[in-house]
Amino acid sequence: MTEIFMITAASILAYMTAWFIAAQIRGRNDIADVAWGLGFILAAAVSLLAGGIYPLRGLLVSGLVLVWGVRLAVHIHNRNRGKGEDHRYRKWREDWGKWFVLRSFLQVFILQGILLLMVAIPVIFINQAPAVPFGLFDILGLAIWLCGFSFEAIGDWQLLMFIRNPDNKGKLMTSGLWRFTRHPNYFGEVTLWWGIWLMVLALPGGWLTIIGPLTITILILKVSGIPLLEKPYEVRGDFQKYKLHTSAFFPLPPRKGVL
Repeated sequence: MTEIFMITAASILAYMTAWFIAAQIRGRNDIADVAWGLGFILAAAVSLLAGGIYPLRGLLVSGLVLVWGVRLAVHIHNRNRGKGEDHRYRKWREDWGKWFVLRSFLQVFILQGILLLMVAIPVIFINQAPAVPFGLFDILGLAIWLCGFSFEAIGDWQLLMFIRNPDNKGKLMTSGLWRFTRHPNYFGEVTLWWGIWLMVLALPGGWLTIIGPLTITILILKVSGIPLLEKPYEVRGDFQKYKLHTSAFFPLPPRKGVL
């Protein structure tokens, strides 16, 4: 496991360095968001090839990562195409001043690569583990993954359709899945990684890879997900009303007096 992890880590380091160079050439660090999903595909592919045993469970999980990563990367690319740099990255560009290039390399791309590796630990573990027959945990994990993937994909699609409608300019998305959670896409992403972790439980010592889903959960709930995304909206009265009646993460029926 250690050798395969190190090989995968080296590939991710080179991968993120290449994206950093591309970001400096293009003058926008938000391409790191596109690199995120594709990086997991690389981690899955490298660990599978380095393991050299190609277990059926590993092939299945790597296939799930491929589907998720491609969809996410394409969605983010299409969302950002023709627009300026995302406001979060633009603010860092302004705040970091003369240290912008170095901090971009370390805090945007290399840090993201490290976090990517941590989240991908269950996938790397599966890809180097001997074959074990499929069981209940695999069925349950796959079902949870499908639920999470559906929430993320449908939530993103509903928001995209909402934004494309000129009548909605300046308005908040509060319908569809967004009626039950302020972040159905984030809920979906966290959920699908817990689904993959459940599939690891069939393997000896698999429970130790819980660092993967815990990392993505903490990132989205407490660090770079919900807090960072909602901060610019805190001054808006319509958002405060929406926030009052709608769950931040877990899908729940709207509270009394819903929008």
